[in-house]
Order: sequence, then C-alpha cells, then structure tokens
Amino acid sequence: MRNIFIFVVIAIFLGGCAIAKKTYTSNGKEGYSINCSGSALNWGMCYEKAGKICGSAGYEVLQKSSDQGNIIAGNQFGIYGGSLINRSMIIKCKK
Repeated sequence: MRNIFIFVVIAIFLGGCAIAKKTYTSNGKEGYSINCSGSALNWGMCYEKAGKICGSAGYEVLQKSSDQGNIIAGNQFGIYGGSLINRSMIIKCKK
C-alpha cells in the first residue's frame, strides 16, 4: 500500500503539463491525443498544448472526455486519500 501512495504522489508531481501523443483518427488521418489529467492541470492546458502542436493553422477537437474519482490508500503509518481527475481530448490540425 505504501508503494501505491508513493506512486500517486509521484504521478501528481510529474503531471505538471499536458502530454500529447501522435495518433490516427477514425478516418485514418493523423491526429493527437492530449492528456491533461490531474488536480494541478486544467482544460486550458489541453487547449494550449493543441495550439502549440497545430500552430496558426488551428485545430479541431474530435473527442473530449473527463471523469473524476477518489483514491484511498493506507499503510501502517495511516490512511491517505485524494481525488483523481482524468481529462483527455483527440484533435486534428487544420490544413
């Protein structure tokens, strides 16, 4: 259980910026999956990352999802809790 708590804390600190990965859309075109999950991030960071990827050409949001939950972990030193916030979107750059 202690390892789970440490993992959660590390994930929160490492999640300081939105992450983008190249992917392909349902019609076979190139797109990007952007993740801005975590309590330290917000949707604005996802949109900012999309803007940096596509530049002045702009982008179109193809899919957007979010959910929120709670996590509780405990060990011999006590019980720890926190909330999990997942945010992601798939975009394609306009050309």
